[in-house]
Amino acid sequence: MRTERLLATTLGIVLLVIAPGVSGLAFGTGNPAPPPRDQWSATEVGVLASLRLSQLPPTPSDPSNAFEASPAAIDFGRRLFNDKRFSQNQAVSCASCHDAKKQFQDGLPVGKGVGTGARRTMPIVGSGHSPWLFWDGRKDSLWAQALGPLEDAVEHGGNRTRYAQLVQTHYPTAYEKTFGKMPALPGAPVDASPTGTPTEKAAWKAMDAGTQQNVNRVFANLGKAIASFEKTLAHGETRFDQYVEGMVRGDRGAQRFLSPQEVDGLRVFIGKGQCVTCHNGPLFTDQSFHNTGVPPRDAGKPDPGRAAAIAKVQSDEFNCLGAFSDAKAAQCQELRFLTTDDPSLVGAFKTPSLRDVALRPPFMHAGQFASMEEVIAHYVRAPAAAVGHTELAHGAPGHTERKPIRLSDQEIKALVAFLGSLSGPVLEVAARK
Repeated sequence: MRTERLLATTLGIVLLVIAPGVSGLAFGTGNPAPPPRDQWSATEVGVLASLRLSQLPPTPSDPSNAFEASPAAIDFGRRLFNDKRFSQNQAVSCASCHDAKKQFQDGLPVGKGVGTGARRTMPIVGSGHSPWLFWDGRKDSLWAQALGPLEDAVEHGGNRTRYAQLVQTHYPTAYEKTFGKMPALPGAPVDASPTGTPTEKAAWKAMDAGTQQNVNRVFANLGKAIASFEKTLAHGETRFDQYVEGMVRGDRGAQRFLSPQEVDGLRVFIGKGQCVTCHNGPLFTDQSFHNTGVPPRDAGKPDPGRAAAIAKVQSDEFNCLGAFSDAKAAQCQELRFLTTDDPSLVGAFKTPSLRDVALRPPFMHAGQFASMEEVIAHYVRAPAAAVGHTELAHGAPGHTERKPIRLSDQEIKALVAFLGSLSGPVLEVAARK
């Protein structure tokens, strides 16, 4: 269980203990309770309080990346993040899909680099809180995630020897300031990789083991530098956070931050809409994987999601237990105790954060829905899944507590309005010392 969920649960209990039987929010300051439209029960207060951004703990340190708090690594990573030379066509950078002007995503149904991908570009703000990266969780650290697109045929489309030589040519000082002496790459071909084209694979196989190791080390450090920069990106306070902070203080002036319709939508969100079941904690995500019956883009090729990613993360040479990780084996708990045989993971995808969600349509793992109204309508319909079994089905195995979602048109409009209150600035915060 993640820290923020433990904190949320604990906080809810504390509020219930100190304010038993309170129907409004008149406790704590002596201020009069707000008018009826903003009255919340003690139980509801506990839920609301757990969703505040102020309750988000510091981004956890990643033991597999010993350089993440280094200012040199952060600066190096920021430069790499925006450098289009690290792609096959010299036209794609990390920032091409993770655009700072679009909450570090691209606004497209599926990602587009040197080619067209099969899934939506995920926003990366706050991603340092997640133990699994990508929609299917096939990477177990932010730095390992950064490496995936660099060699992916339809994203950056490059290969690791070319990237290592780009660093050697253009960033020798930045690399050595961060990671120490640049390893020698004698006789390394321009284009070689164990995961590339047949020609690149053959060139990689022809390299001696020492040079392969050196190239891999430089490549891994590219990911660690990029991740160091990405971990400085954080969500700023929203109108929702200002509203709840005021409500917890008993400050009726905080009503100005949300409209009556948005407050109605918030009630739906934590109540009959059951949204908070998965979208909980300060980041509005349980960091887990769920099959909710979202239709595939290609009906003939349903995406197995998390189920197919388990073997990938276990065999990844850049995972927490790999040779290029800075962690000790005992620190790789998520990977060591990974669930591998849960049938509910078939067709399951990661719960995305809802912070800034209104600013980044289309929605779902492959941009299947153009609007939030369509998303909500899907949850109300609860169709059968194309692969695996949807959790939305009444009485679904492991989710017998879930009830059918029944919302009126007015409630749907209110819920959409509330989700708009979760939009806020993206901040670059100082690294943890």
